[in-house]
Amino acid sequence: MNNKYELIYEGKAKKVFSHEDLDKVFIEFKDDATAFNALKKAKFEGKGKLNCLISASIFKLLEKNKIPTHFLELKNEHTMIAQRIDVIPLEIVLRNIAYGSLCKQTTINSGTILKKPLIDIYLKNDELNDPLITKDRIELMNILSSSDLDLIINLTLKINLILKSFFKKIQLQLVDFKLEFGYDANNEILLGDEISPDNCRLWDLSQKNDTIVSLDKDIFRNDLGGLIEAYSEINRRINNSI
Repeated sequence: MNNKYELIYEGKAKKVFSHEDLDKVFIEFKDDATAFNALKKAKFEGKGKLNCLISASIFKLLEKNKIPTHFLELKNEHTMIAQRIDVIPLEIVLRNIAYGSLCKQTTINSGTILKKPLIDIYLKNDELNDPLITKDRIELMNILSSSDLDLIINLTLKINLILKSFFKKIQLQLVDFKLEFGYDANNEILLGDEISPDNCRLWDLSQKNDTIVSLDKDIFRNDLGGLIEAYSEINRRINNSI
């Protein structure tokens, strides 16, 4: 970004810069990949661009379906312009199929299709390793009101229905995903962060056998190789469907 813009925040995969309009920000997507709370790190040329383009397409889809998001427009292929939000320090994880940490923490078998979506909420705090948190603890810590938490949960369930249907059309199974929300200048809750293979677990439904083929960050987590090819395939399918 141009030096005239102030770096407001730098996370594992994105940088947030100031904008001429104080109610907006520039979000620049990085090529960095991290896993296991940043214990594993690497760079993949083109990853930031792909995540930015995929996120922009998904945000537009959600906006069309009456989901309020922080996305405004693309500045270029690796930077989006978004509403400035005060991020709520919670990560909302919705699971349609049991996989990953859920199976390590419970007796549920990996690959089990859940009878209804499971929502897990984590405190967004790297020092504490983003612990699973209860509604009562959220209230105790005064993070947000119970009515706002209910609103976020309802939005997450709606987003799941929209994304599941959309991804199924492009031969992808939405296993689980992570969302973040925040308050805009009018104290309205908006979906923030990104929607990409970095925070969605997506399996390829075009496979002819029962083998799980991940087209998401599990490729990096599990050293499967071909991350850019997988993200490019998701971007291609999205572009072909819109």
